[in-house]
Amino acid sequence: MTDAAVVANESGGRREMIVSTERGANTMSGYGMLVVLLGTIIAAVAAAFAIDSMGAAAVMLLALSIFAFLFVACGFYFLNPNQAAAIQLFGEYKGTDRNTGLRWRLPWLTRQKISVRVHNVTSETVKVNDLRGNPVEIATNVVWRVTDTAKALFDVEKYEEFVDIQIESAIRVIGGRFPYDDFEHDQVTLRGDTGEVSDQLEEQLQERVSAAGVTIDECRLTHLAYSPEIAHAMLKRQQADAIVAARQRIVEGAVGMVETALEMLSAKDVVALDDERKAAMVSNLMVVLCGERDTQPVVNAGSLYQ
Repeated sequence: MTDAAVVANESGGRREMIVSTERGANTMSGYGMLVVLLGTIIAAVAAAFAIDSMGAAAVMLLALSIFAFLFVACGFYFLNPNQAAAIQLFGEYKGTDRNTGLRWRLPWLTRQKISVRVHNVTSETVKVNDLRGNPVEIATNVVWRVTDTAKALFDVEKYEEFVDIQIESAIRVIGGRFPYDDFEHDQVTLRGDTGEVSDQLEEQLQERVSAAGVTIDECRLTHLAYSPEIAHAMLKRQQADAIVAARQRIVEGAVGMVETALEMLSAKDVVALDDERKAAMVSNLMVVLCGERDTQPVVNAGSLYQ
């Protein structure tokens, strides 16, 4: 059966579009018809030998045998594994035959073969702007197959090209939905959450290609990078963000260590520190813990000579 969908045309009105859905075709196995074909050959040979004795009856039998032979012979076709044939009658869709091997249909029915094998496509690298407006390059690998042959053949023009175009469109939509990177981990990013991004890309693509009777089995990113014109600048930015993030962690750790040291010194009465000495100790510890270079200890020996 067919389903009717109502869509809007360019003038703002509404029109009804017939959406095809796959159904089984009234075809049969070709092996049984081979026996019939052999019978027409035998009948034609027998009629040819009986023309002298039977006269007009033999001629008529011969003519009928030849016609039956041509009728049966014109209906044969074959299907390979994972291949289907859409059957039509004067342009009207009559069903799809998915049975492999030698097949037979009425000679006035036309057929159009279509592959239902799995397709593996790696898209071209697409340049898009991410959520923050930075140009990035994205490519993806898509595994898809035709599940509704009627939609693939009759609802879209060249379904393979249709899928390729929709892959690029889906990449542009998903690429602009997320930032490339985020060191604060507050957002889903293209680089840090490739699994979630790929899942959303698969959902977006499946929604777009369903009109062509295509099912997306898998969709994964294969290439993700900043565009060459900003790659060097963004690398410096990433390095700066990484340094700031690392410094912040170091400072947080140093403050905790200094606080612990002061508490332990006070709790064990190792040394009595007034506010001025505490400030000096905190300053020295922070320099030691946060400095990039190894510290050089200095012993204050001035008090030894007093």
